Amino acid sequence: MTGQGLLQLALYVVVLVALVKPLGAYMAAVFRGERTFLSPLLGPVERLIYRISGVDPAHESNWTRYAFDALLVNLLGFIAVYALQRLQGVLPLNPQGLGAISPDSSFNTAVSFATNTNWQGYVGEATMSYLTQMLGLAVQNFLSAATGIAVLLALVRGFVRRESGQIGNFWVDFTRSTLYVLLPLSFLLAVVLAAQGVVQSFAPYAQATLVDPVVMQDQVVTEQTLPLGPAASQVAIKQLGTNGGGFFNVNSAHPFENPTPLSNFLEMLAILLIPAALCYTFGSMVNDQRQGWALLAAMLVIFLPLLVGTFAAEQAGNPRFDALGVDQAASAMQPGGNMEGKETRFGIANSALWATATTAAANGSVNAMHDSFTPLGGLVPMWLMQLGEVVFGGVGSGLYGMLMFAVIAVFIAGLMVGRTPEYLGKKIEAYEVKMAAIVLLVPCLAVLLGTAVAVMVPAATASVANPGVHGFSEILYAFSSAGNNNGSAFAGLSANTPFYNFALGIAMWVSRYWLMIPVLAIAGSLAAKRATAITAGTLPTHTPLFVSLLVITVLLVGALTFLPALALGPIVEHLQLHGSH
Repeated sequence: MTGQGLLQLALYVVVLVALVKPLGAYMAAVFRGERTFLSPLLGPVERLIYRISGVDPAHESNWTRYAFDALLVNLLGFIAVYALQRLQGVLPLNPQGLGAISPDSSFNTAVSFATNTNWQGYVGEATMSYLTQMLGLAVQNFLSAATGIAVLLALVRGFVRRESGQIGNFWVDFTRSTLYVLLPLSFLLAVVLAAQGVVQSFAPYAQATLVDPVVMQDQVVTEQTLPLGPAASQVAIKQLGTNGGGFFNVNSAHPFENPTPLSNFLEMLAILLIPAALCYTFGSMVNDQRQGWALLAAMLVIFLPLLVGTFAAEQAGNPRFDALGVDQAASAMQPGGNMEGKETRFGIANSALWATATTAAANGSVNAMHDSFTPLGGLVPMWLMQLGEVVFGGVGSGLYGMLMFAVIAVFIAGLMVGRTPEYLGKKIEAYEVKMAAIVLLVPCLAVLLGTAVAVMVPAATASVANPGVHGFSEILYAFSSAGNNNGSAFAGLSANTPFYNFALGIAMWVSRYWLMIPVLAIAGSLAAKRATAITAGTLPTHTPLFVSLLVITVLLVGALTFLPALALGPIVEHLQLHGSH
């Protein structure tokens, strides 16, 4: 590792943590319905939305109605994105004349963006029209992120309320998340990114004359097509909403999507900004800031060592090159380490940081090729997804996932001392533990079952370009990404096939909604309970002891579930790389 690289990582973490309190406090005020500095501007808009849509903001619902509303808006979003793709050949804002997208790819993409996964099996600039990108994909980036925040707010009310049958109004939570949080932040980031050179245009693709013509397949190529489009606006929300994906095929490695070191830093910061700040929001809404800081601390305790580990693995380089006499040490003349698949303008530190942040946060955008990482460097992003996307995780969904681990942690602590477990003044009983277990185990089932089927089906193995353990890692990574609603890809796997489009689509759908419904069920159950008195036997859930217990619970579940699969992929590949065979 280099001192300069470590300094870049440290700067990122410091800026991120410094922004947690101001943004978290603002969001807490928004979600409590308090007046903020944006209320004079956005308050009338919010009231107009309720009036047009017929929503009574004072009316609240039980958890089943709340779940129905959340599922309904996501279903409508799925239908809209699917229809836009199938009909884009006859719709406007399509200057390149791109035709309809195949049914299987349309299904996969519609599920992907509705579930906040944003897995992309297509080449963006050669597949999607401007209208599909804006009205379909960009809109879903807002709506899927707002859905995750709304479900989190319902769970928070479950902890706060006493003997109540209501957990809030989904449409109010959904509207405020979009109007007061996602839209303003996205507007600011989009303006800055456009100023940095991220394209934002409705013009047709441009043609550029090559300074040095090249010969391809016995033909002299003298011109290059430069893809354009309204990219800055979509890049902003894809990062802030932990959606991921990319306007262009190579994602945030594309110079039109991420042109400068400043744009790279801001896009990386946007990935973790809202998930981290929501921890402070949680503490504020449960009237105990220590609870929010404890959850953030648990996330950082897991994230930071894995971040440094990825950086170290990539900076160490490829041991096979040492035998060839290749100097892989960093110097004033070279970055050293493993630069394969990385942009030179970002380097190893920023590539490792992005890979770790994007897989910790259910974001899925990339600025480097994860398939070209070293075995251990690639293992960390894969395992971060397999932990359940709770180390920051998706907007809203990451924190409610971590709260499910907190429920399991207090249950384990209760078993140790023979006492009914409690969390935030509510007794955790059999129903809550069962629902939490479903939340934790469903993604694991989707990943392992999907991978097991894929390695046995010829239609799936035919898509693997790399034989052996690395090919297995590519398949495992794909289902880890889909089964945890991340969206990043190892690449090297031709996933735009009927098998993978449907299999990964099903994994994405199951892992989003089979988690969301049990979380809302827990919210309803907790809201109906009375508060329990704090006694000498109550386990404090804001102390370093509880943070340690929570971290161990997360790591143990991830290790026990996925270590055998990881041993067949990146761990074996690491041993092969350092061995003689």
